[in-house]
Amino acid sequence: MKQRAYMGIPREEIAWNPTIDEEKCVGCGQCMEVCPNGVFEMDEAAGKMKVVSPTNCVVLCDKCMAFCDQDALSFPDKEATKRFVAERLRAAAQQAKASDGKR
Repeated sequence: MKQRAYMGIPREEIAWNPTIDEEKCVGCGQCMEVCPNGVFEMDEAAGKMKVVSPTNCVVLCDKCMAFCDQDALSFPDKEATKRFVAERLRAAAQQAKASDGKR
């Protein structure tokens, strides 16, 4: 199975996915309806939504949050995530430059 990546960074290394506040979630499914990536699923027993495929969430996408009338969804800090990605890209570029100099 091919490993998912975002801008060359393994997706598993980027902490970007929704968190559901179970106290606020009413199980309406709006998040699942708006997300085309299979991040959410209904927990039938609890009557609440749950995050089942966190790495399917597109990095920096938080569109589902706007559709949650209960304000039950949250995401990591967007600016911190942007900084993490930028740092990883800089490090990869420096490593590539260093490798080119060794040839």
